[in-house]
Amino acid sequence: MPDQNPRVGLFVTCLVDLFRPSVGFAAIKLLEDAGCTVEVPMTQTCCGQPAYNSGDRADSRAIAENTIEAFEEFDYVVAPSGSCAGMLKKHYPGLFSGEPDWEARARDFSAKVHELVSFLADVRGVTAVAGSEAGSVTYHDSCSGLRELNIKAQPRKLLRSIDGLELVELKDADVCCGFGGTFCVKYPDISNAIVEQKTGCIEASGAQTLLAGDLGCLMNMAGKLKRQGSAVEVRHVAEVLAGMTDAAPIGGKG
Repeated sequence: MPDQNPRVGLFVTCLVDLFRPSVGFAAIKLLEDAGCTVEVPMTQTCCGQPAYNSGDRADSRAIAENTIEAFEEFDYVVAPSGSCAGMLKKHYPGLFSGEPDWEARARDFSAKVHELVSFLADVRGVTAVAGSEAGSVTYHDSCSGLRELNIKAQPRKLLRSIDGLELVELKDADVCCGFGGTFCVKYPDISNAIVEQKTGCIEASGAQTLLAGDLGCLMNMAGKLKRQGSAVEVRHVAEVLAGMTDAAPIGGKG
């Protein structure tokens, strides 16, 4: 049986905080519906992934120290992002390698970290949600969530529990969208070629709405779809699972 009323620290993520707060509110609703007590530590900042991916270990370590101290008291740490959750869970301990005290703290912290949908399905045992969404959706598997955290079946299982929703599988759903954090800045031409292939698959699916669990990927694909004049709407999966789709789609209408 899952723990009764565990304390969950919500790691909001930079992009959700700055560009799509509705994802944070949807995450809180889903976690509370799953019996959790949710708090949002005000001292949290970035997970440190941009610095880490750029080779800046000193700033990454400083950010990790702050994050660990901010969330250490909670039973679980949950993020509505496979990318950020992957950084917190898989890469923090290595930043403190050879430092017994901090390395142990980082490992204890990382063991409590989960991506939102994986936490709901795998830890809390959620098999159905009360969301309601008419029409067809397709799902993109973000690289970090899929490859670092094995998130694939969980969002599909919960989406299929929603009345009125048709889930259409996306061709090459597990292929990168071209965002890659700093990759899209360093290699814009390659990034654009990758996302153009992705949007071709999205259009070919015939789905009305594109979903994913990482806002960076979603903003990248939404931007390309909008520039192409597409009518496909783009949303974070948490918004649909929580039945909170009043906000305009990411990037606005095509």
